[in-house]
Parts: sequence; structure tokens; C-alpha cells
Amino acid sequence: MSSYCTATYRIYDEKGDFQRKAQSIAVGMTVGTWTELPGTKQDEMRKHLGHVERVEVHEPESGNQVERYADVSISYPDINFSRDIPALLITTFGKISMDGKIKLIDLTFSKDFLSAFPGPKFGISGIRELLGVKERPLLMSIFKSVIGYDLDGLKEQFMAQALGGVDLIKDDEILFENPLTPIEQRVRVCLEAAEEAEQITGKKLLYAVNITGRTSQLRDQALKAIDTGASALLFNVLPYGFDVLHELSSDPDITVPIAAHPSLAGAFYPSPHYGISASLLLGKLMRIAGADLVLFPSPYGSVVMPRAENLAIQRELLSSELALRTSFPVPSAGIHPGLVPRILEDFGTDVVVNAGGGIHGHPGGAINGGLAFVQAIDAALNGVPLEQAAEHMPQLKAALDIWGGSR
Repeated sequence: MSSYCTATYRIYDEKGDFQRKAQSIAVGMTVGTWTELPGTKQDEMRKHLGHVERVEVHEPESGNQVERYADVSISYPDINFSRDIPALLITTFGKISMDGKIKLIDLTFSKDFLSAFPGPKFGISGIRELLGVKERPLLMSIFKSVIGYDLDGLKEQFMAQALGGVDLIKDDEILFENPLTPIEQRVRVCLEAAEEAEQITGKKLLYAVNITGRTSQLRDQALKAIDTGASALLFNVLPYGFDVLHELSSDPDITVPIAAHPSLAGAFYPSPHYGISASLLLGKLMRIAGADLVLFPSPYGSVVMPRAENLAIQRELLSSELALRTSFPVPSAGIHPGLVPRILEDFGTDVVVNAGGGIHGHPGGAINGGLAFVQAIDAALNGVPLEQAAEHMPQLKAALDIWGGSR
């Protein structure tokens, strides 16, 4: 019995025949031609033919400026492609991504296809176990302005973040291998700082080290970091490709969580007419490729993604429809302590509160910036308004005085 993966597209056309367009895609992206084939050849090729599953046309109402479009679902036989994400994307969206106003909005996978993907090695439950944190949201801090830092400067900045009580610290995604802070030495000094900070705070933390370089060197870079003691990896997935993330995450020698950075995602998801939906790009595909944590632009701050798209990503990262471990959603960019109640309202407790400027920009420095977030999370979990909590928490009060609250 044949099995299929199904792609859903949103196709815009003012006057076109969507049913005919869908059939053209189903044939053109599989056997290439159909009616021109002789009957004996059709019988032979039928197992490779794509099938139109649904064509749902949305006509604009009178006076409504919304464009005419259709949501079209087409199933592609698994026999046509190997069990890897590049092959699936080429099959379902390769040529037609250049064929007018068409956006890939979803993919569903057969059991056979998914069997090649173990998914996140740790996921939400595994990361919580590593940190010893059962239920509350996690707090992540980002290195800032690290280009040009030497090892002493890097360690100093790491220590300040760690003493603020964060659960995770990640490299900046633009910190590449360089002579001042090569990866093994970077890991060594930051782990020294983490151990010193733990003696003071009593908190474990994970350090996500940015893995960069030629694709052929990434595994070696990851193993260097892990052998030196790295507790997590940061990876810019889209410039390298989903298959590279899949290779890294499923490698038995890579024994730490992987945080997926969304760098380059803006080239794919923002247009309503072109590209790949945010929920598929940064949600479903990241999860099946093995990301334990997935960063994406928040709906609150400086690099804004609409709230509905954020929540759609979250749904894909947590959905029970995939028989895989769940991935931590990490809404990012422009996050400050005053936004914590809104983040928890939108995402619940299975979320990582991720801050850069909201920690480093605190008037009392990064230590107090971290403490302000810890205080905000504690207050929000206990249903205490931040302004009320801040009356007895000077770090939180200073943050609210600068950035305000969530409303």
C-alpha cells in the first residue's frame, strides 16, 4: 500500500481555475505529464502520480480588498523521494516556488517518512531534567557585542549573566570561529565562570556554543565543544539547511541539546504570497530535524512577528500529532521584564524567556538585569502584578522604570 506526504499551498489568482492549477502541480511535480502518456505507461507510472486532495477557494466579498486565493492540498507518493527534508522540499515546492503567487503553508508526513527522524534528543522534558527545573519558564541570556572581545572579556560578560540567575546563556549567532575566542578556549573559560557562579547562585545553567564554519567541519566543531565541556549548541539552521541539523541532532556522539537560531528566516516566511509559512519553517520542520529549542521573533519587541504566527509556531513545537519529543519555544528580540506576564499568558510555562538588551541594558548591569527577570517570572507565576512586586524588588523596579510594563 502506498504512503504519501501532503503539501498544502495558498495560491493567489484573480481569475484562474484553481482546480486546473492544482492538477497541473500534482502532475508536473511528479510524473511531469499524464494525458500524453499511452495507457500502458500510465499503469506503470500511476504509483508515482501526485493526487489533489482539496481545493478550497476563497472569493473576495464585494468591496473587500482581500485577494482571491485557494488553499490547495496535494499528496506526493513517498516512493518518489528519499527520506530527507531537502528531497521533500524539492518535491513539494522546488520548481513551483518560482511559479507566481504561491506559498507553502503546511506539510504532513507519512509514518514511513517520519521514521527517519528521531526528533529532538532532549526536548522540553530533557532540558528541564538537565537543569533540575520542573515547571517554571526558563530564562535565557544572550551575549552582546562580543566581536573583538578577548577571553577575559568574554568570561567577565558570561559571569555577569550567570550571576543574574539565568538558566541558559547563548553565544551571539554572529560570533564565528576567530583567533581571540576560539571555540575550545571559549568553552573552557565560560565553563569556569559557570562553575564559579553556581557556587554563588546554586543554579545550574547551560551554555549554547555557536557552531560555525564549513559544513564539512561542523561535526568536528561540535565534538570539540562537547569534549571541552559544552552543555548545549547553538546552530544557524537555515543558512546550512535542515538536513545538517538532522545529521547533528541524530548523531549519537552529539550528547547535548541544540538551540536552533532563525537567522535568514525573514527571507522565507513574511510575505503572504511567497515562501514558506513561519509555523512550518520554524515550527514543524525544526522539530522533526531535531531542534531542542527554537528561537523566533517575538510579537512584542524589536523584530516583530504577528502574534498569530508566533502561536502557530508554538503549536507545532508542542503538538501531540507528531510522535516526537516537544521543542522549547523561544520568542526573542525586544524582550524586557515588563513583558513577562504577557509571554506567560500567550505561551504558558513551557517557554524560554530570552533577553539580550533587556538584561545588558539594565541600569544596574547584567547581574541586576537577570535578577529583574527572575523576579518578574516569580511574580507572574504567583499572580502578583509586577508593579506591586517591584515595590520590594529594586532590580525589577529599575527595569519597569526604563521599559514599562506589558500593557
